[in-house]
Amino acid sequence: MGRPLFSIITITFNAAGTLPATLKSVERQTFTDYEYLIVDGASTDGTVAIAQHSAAVSSVTSEPDKGLYDAMNKGLQKATGDYVWFINAGDTLCSSDTVQSVVSRLQKRKALPDIIYGETNIVDEERRSLGLRRLRAPRKLSWKSFRMGMLVCHQSFIPKRAIAPSYDLQYRYSADFDWCIRCMKQARSFCNTHLTLSDFLDGGTSTTQRKASLRERYAIMCKYYGTFVTVLLHGWFAIRFYTAKCLKGRV
Repeated sequence: MGRPLFSIITITFNAAGTLPATLKSVERQTFTDYEYLIVDGASTDGTVAIAQHSAAVSSVTSEPDKGLYDAMNKGLQKATGDYVWFINAGDTLCSSDTVQSVVSRLQKRKALPDIIYGETNIVDEERRSLGLRRLRAPRKLSWKSFRMGMLVCHQSFIPKRAIAPSYDLQYRYSADFDWCIRCMKQARSFCNTHLTLSDFLDGGTSTTQRKASLRERYAIMCKYYGTFVTVLLHGWFAIRFYTAKCLKGRV
């Protein structure tokens, strides 16, 4: 089995403050068989210059777009690798040997899997670890797994480019949730790396954005899993959330 080529893609817009950490995490990779694409939304704060000065970056494009997921679609169109791996500005690959460790896992297999996945660490603005995500990657993944929520973070979800559809722009906040499900519905094989693949920057999403995202996720879950099942599961989510708060003495 030949070595796979990874298309690592970072979407930016006025990200001069957060992009350097992302660039550094790619620059320090011990495995270098990747292309690194920066897709920028016409930044005005020096983001493009920062990206252009990185030796790891293969391509920088900067032009107005219709938002994050439109820019991600542009990244998909430019990618040429076997796999696409989205790492947002501010997020990072977990360690210098992350890509090499993934490749080592793949070399033990007879054929390349359709989807590679792993865990995600949460970090604050000082890059201090806040621990792993509350939702953990399942031992075995399928498109039905996301009935329980987005169990694999977008930054630790690596599909083959051949099965990756365009992001559905009707979703403003949760098109990644829908995209992952559609990737998994196309997939025939999965590889759980049992690795922490990415560090996710805890940016403090606003309450308004979080509510809008949850509404979109609810609609997406109804579309794929049915309204009845989704309502039952959300009842369980509410009970679990309330119980957790009680145990922590918050109510």
